[in-house]
Amino acid sequence: MKGLALLLGCTALTAPAFAQEAPADEPPAKEEIVVVGSLGALPIKDVGSIFGFDKNLVDTPRSASTISKEQLERFGVSEIYDLVAQVPGTFTNSFFGVGGALDIRGTPGEVYFRGMLRLENPGNYPTPIGAADRIDIVRGPASPIYGPSKTGGYMNFVPKTARAANGTYATEAKGFVSYDGGSWGRNVLKGSVTGPGKIGDHEFGYSLYGEFEDSGSYYRNIFTKNTLLSAAFDTDITPNLRVEFGGMYQKFRGTQNGGWNRLTQDLIDNGNYITGNASTALDKNNDGKLSREEVYAANGGRGLTNFGSFGCGVFNAGPTGWTDACLKANYKDLALVNPGKTKLSGRDTLTGVGDKLNNDQKTAYFDLIWTGAGKLEIKNQVFYDGTKNLNENLYGFSQMIDSYVLEDKIVISDQFQTSAAKISVQAAPSLRYTHFKFADDFGAEFWNRPDITTGYTAASTRLLSTQCDCDYSDYLRGHYLDAGLAGLVDLDFNFGLDIIGGVRWDHVKVKSSAIVEKYDPTGRPTGPNVSASGSKSALSWNGSISYKTELGIVPYFTASRQTTVVAGEGAEVQPGAIVGGSFLSASRLYEAGLKGEFLNKRLYTSISVYKQERTDVVSDSPLTNQVIKTKGVEAELRWSVDRHLLVSANYTYIDVVNAAALEGGLSGTGYFNYFGIGDLVNVTTPSLFLGGSQIGNVYPTTNSQARRPGIPHNVVSATATYAFDNGIALNGDISHVDAVFTGYNQKVRLPAYTLLNLGGSYTKGPWLFRAVVKNVNNARYFRAGGQDLFGADIALPQLPRSFQATVQYKF
Repeated sequence: MKGLALLLGCTALTAPAFAQEAPADEPPAKEEIVVVGSLGALPIKDVGSIFGFDKNLVDTPRSASTISKEQLERFGVSEIYDLVAQVPGTFTNSFFGVGGALDIRGTPGEVYFRGMLRLENPGNYPTPIGAADRIDIVRGPASPIYGPSKTGGYMNFVPKTARAANGTYATEAKGFVSYDGGSWGRNVLKGSVTGPGKIGDHEFGYSLYGEFEDSGSYYRNIFTKNTLLSAAFDTDITPNLRVEFGGMYQKFRGTQNGGWNRLTQDLIDNGNYITGNASTALDKNNDGKLSREEVYAANGGRGLTNFGSFGCGVFNAGPTGWTDACLKANYKDLALVNPGKTKLSGRDTLTGVGDKLNNDQKTAYFDLIWTGAGKLEIKNQVFYDGTKNLNENLYGFSQMIDSYVLEDKIVISDQFQTSAAKISVQAAPSLRYTHFKFADDFGAEFWNRPDITTGYTAASTRLLSTQCDCDYSDYLRGHYLDAGLAGLVDLDFNFGLDIIGGVRWDHVKVKSSAIVEKYDPTGRPTGPNVSASGSKSALSWNGSISYKTELGIVPYFTASRQTTVVAGEGAEVQPGAIVGGSFLSASRLYEAGLKGEFLNKRLYTSISVYKQERTDVVSDSPLTNQVIKTKGVEAELRWSVDRHLLVSANYTYIDVVNAAALEGGLSGTGYFNYFGIGDLVNVTTPSLFLGGSQIGNVYPTTNSQARRPGIPHNVVSATATYAFDNGIALNGDISHVDAVFTGYNQKVRLPAYTLLNLGGSYTKGPWLFRAVVKNVNNARYFRAGGQDLFGADIALPQLPRSFQATVQYKF
């Protein structure tokens, strides 16, 4: 709890400032603009989650979008994958079927909670959309005021709050109760209440939200049990000092979904699946599972996981060294005993009856806000986010996480009006302490060994490390402390020019230790990879310029350099990364665009072009934080035609290259990958090797070959909703996505598709009835999964046509 003491000390230092009383005269509150029928989709309100300044999206020189709770409800947005129709730049691949964080600009993004960075969540649990009052999506790395961040961008989750936009509390309690039902046993009960309260004569505001789900799934052996509780409280201690505090608890019980295995183009195009079970002879102790020792004893001690053409003559890290003759002579335990072919249903995937993904997430915040004369404000934000996770997959992967982050950030802001400009400034010292305990088991993953038409057997079920508490691939404990100091200034000149500049310094001190006795004896770390500590400093900066023309068009340009902490799925840092100094890296962004508001603020348009990249190839983290070079175009239109009709349109072009893969290919060292059926070009009978995993290197030498798999070049989408005066409202959204390859060897191509969703609702008094049909055209489409490592082996078929209905009562 060293980090807690440091943070409480930091908070205590600010107490004298909070205790001061400021002059009572306050400037009048900013007048709220309301466009009837816009569903809160237009960028009229200020959004502080981009730079920290109270500026709306038109005046903010960055590519960003907001999704209001009204939009989420009207269009039936229930998971992050639904956001691709609402926001450009956000196409998201499958992280084993769990919607944790968006892919933004072709690389995994991050999730913030009220402007504070949460723990890493690529797919540890589904991010709760229903509890949001608003979602802000910022494309590109965060402002210096928010600390180290990834290259692609982030989603800022704004929970339901007890305080109205004008700073007052509700005059009476209001809320709703709703039930969602739908295809495949969907059952979701939601409720919310917001109102005023009193303790003696002291007033406060509160907002409570609860969501309970117990649903089945289109996929066999998949289920969702989710409990979500959220609370927010606001109160004024003095006329100049208020407190905002609350939290969220989420208990998720479900499963990850690897999708289809034994991937071929024929499987994707025609559904033809290679069947066949592996031999049960390897289960020597007849416990129904394959231990690491049993796996290693296979093939005369060569094992089931094979690197390159080891054992097949001259060593070759590429896939071409494998042949039928080599496999028959040396790897008989890889062969399927009864191979054949059949048509595969999209409902049948790698998930087994014993698979589990259990996650308990606890999030809390406590903000003290003191306001002084004019626009002076001092805000102290304390934030906690903790993860307890258990992930088990019978094909051979398991994971355990027990990590938390505790952050204290002070933001001192003020605003001055001169004869030439409005000047806004911010200064933000912060301490962020992360404690991690992380373990995983990936050394014997067999994507293709299970025949998913018959299910797991004793020949394909792995004894997982989390079941025996042994033979881990990683078992790490450690912590790191980031001491940061940021400053930001906004010069908003009267003649339309706006300049924003900021700088941030971070000093990160980290320690990580491997618990060696927990490791697989054949792969235990030694030397500096057992335990390491170190520190590193980095500088981040941002410079932006924009100009508001008399025509309502705002051109802008932004350049930035942002520090990135390279951590894994459990916030862990490897000792080797500390020794090599690669736990801290940086990204650069260059972005230019045009924005504008027209037709009395009813029409908003924006277009941006950008180039961004991670700069340190050594710091590649293949599943969570890749070294990426990206360039692209994003365009957005939102138009409230009148009080009845709202339309939007988005266009995304992305060209994303894995810089680490390209450098590995050009240098001849290669880029580590699992091989798929299409990679072993000199093997004519795939059933000879599907009982194990073949891994090695790919060697892309051009940008086209090193394009990150699964990310489409072009995505086009549009939405529309029309509300009649009689309480009926209709809505629809449509998206078209380009074809993509599943892996770097570009052997299997997922087809392009068009997805159409339609819905309607009827409101009568306090009652609301809504129905949504998703994938109306019953498109057959897929998402790549784990594409930076396993893309040649797996892909997830997406849901066919489905139905969802809601009954809601408001009070």
